[in-house]
Amino acid sequence: QVQLVESGGGLVQPGGSLRLTCATSGIIFSRYIIGWSRQAPGKQSEMVAGITSDDTTNYADSVKGRFTISRDNAKNMVNLYMNNLNPEDTAVYYCTAGRTFYEKLYRGQGTQVTVSP
Repeated sequence: QVQLVESGGGLVQPGGSLRLTCATSGIIFSRYIIGWSRQAPGKQSEMVAGITSDDTTNYADSVKGRFTISRDNAKNMVNLYMNNLNPEDTAVYYCTAGRTFYEKLYRGQGTQVTVSP
């Protein structure tokens, strides 16, 4: 059974930082691009960041320079480090696995990130 389990969301003030973690099981981790997407109320889902098994990364323009994605192939985990957060980053963040940066063959349940004073 494939599982992608997100953790690390929460409430943070503007300018603050959070780290999201995605723990995966049931997949051959090295065969997938692992990424993060987000969806805010009333908005379409947006790809935030993705990383290949050889550490090639891709970021949405809106988060470049603020977010960093990394993966631990030994632990089958991916981290998303989010810095200088602003209210526009408020959304449910989902961990995804696919064969391209935009494909979502699998998706976790999501973790809420709220940026507010």
